[in-house]
Amino acid sequence: MPVNRNALLRYRTIDRCLQNRQRRWTLHDLVEACSEALYEYEGIDKGVSKRTVQLDLQMMRSDKLGYEAPIVVEDMRYYTYADPNYSITNSPVSEQDLSKLREVVQTLQQFGAFSQWEEVQATVKRLENKLDAVGGHTSPAIYFETNDRVVGLQHLDALYKAVLNRQRMQITYQSFKAPEPGIIHLSPFWLREWRNRWYVVGKDRPKGQMLHMALDRIQALEPSPHAYAPPAEGLSPEVYYQHVVGITVNNKRPQLVRLYFRNLRAAEYLRTKPWHASQRENPHQEGVLVTMYVIPNFELEKEILGLGEQVEVLAPKSLRASISRRLRQAGGYYPEGEE
Repeated sequence: MPVNRNALLRYRTIDRCLQNRQRRWTLHDLVEACSEALYEYEGIDKGVSKRTVQLDLQMMRSDKLGYEAPIVVEDMRYYTYADPNYSITNSPVSEQDLSKLREVVQTLQQFGAFSQWEEVQATVKRLENKLDAVGGHTSPAIYFETNDRVVGLQHLDALYKAVLNRQRMQITYQSFKAPEPGIIHLSPFWLREWRNRWYVVGKDRPKGQMLHMALDRIQALEPSPHAYAPPAEGLSPEVYYQHVVGITVNNKRPQLVRLYFRNLRAAEYLRTKPWHASQRENPHQEGVLVTMYVIPNFELEKEILGLGEQVEVLAPKSLRASISRRLRQAGGYYPEGEE
């Protein structure tokens, strides 16, 4: 249920009044207190009606906002809390709020990128209101990986809606390899995030190729005049990416990748942060052998290279040769004896 800022201010004011048991509060007193608060904090001088405060008390008593405040009337005139220790700032977030927050967490990887964010602004304001009331602003306890300089996020919402509505999109796209931007008519199947970079995944027209298009390479997009081509039955991100690390799905078949760690501590990295669901490890000579059944691709090579001298690729031979070649080339940039 949407709650505006003025209503939140009235709830907080009523809450503070009812917590103050040094005096007795009539409906008239609560109306005056709310009117003064609105004037002080919002500059609203037209006051508050008795009817508005009566509805506020009814709302606070209900479970619609998760308060369920134990408001009682004594001597048929004075409002107070039946529980002297009660405060709306101590009440839990409602299940309705939690449901919305779960939906946002599942949807939003980059905050504010989707229009759905607007639908939970009231919930955010309630949380801000509660935090301010119980202790003011504090430093965050959790800090998520973000990159404010990532470009292309302005396209997220339009593509998200295109996926939901099964709308083919006409995309002006400039790949790293192409000298000039081109027009692609894409049927988007899903959005994918990898290492803080977003991609739209779908099939182009007329070839029907599966494409991963980085949002930071999109120059413009608009609805396409061509009909949407739905994904094949049973195709889902879980199925499509089941044999890969990262996002690149090529024409190769899954293979048994064998990685040898001579340093046991280095193997802890993969144990605590697995690359793939098929990953297994066994003692091997003086170190640890890590295996996984995946398609060798660019992202897998990048992860292996990131471990440097801590890991040796034993199989397959093609992956071992590729890593060896890239390491030799990199080593050539640093001649021996160079200070």
